[in-house]
Amino acid sequence: MLFALFILGIGNFAVHKAVLESRHPMLDALPGFYRSGGGRFSLWFEFLILLAAMLLAGNGWPGMAIAYGIYSILNFATGWLLLSGRI
Repeated sequence: MLFALFILGIGNFAVHKAVLESRHPMLDALPGFYRSGGGRFSLWFEFLILLAAMLLAGNGWPGMAIAYGIYSILNFATGWLLLSGRI
């Protein structure tokens, strides 16, 4: 279960970084501190979400793995919509 979360986390980081590098106009709506430093703050936030999910799932909260899976699906779908130009 933790390995699956780790793989989903790698995918989330890749999509997140690709969206940040796309310079999509929608990113202009985000606060400046969220985009500063090439998106370092947002990538740290992504890491904290993954860490929390892994710690909770590893300590008897299997629902967190499902929740992180749903979060990942939404991230992948949103990234696809932004990067493909559908939004």
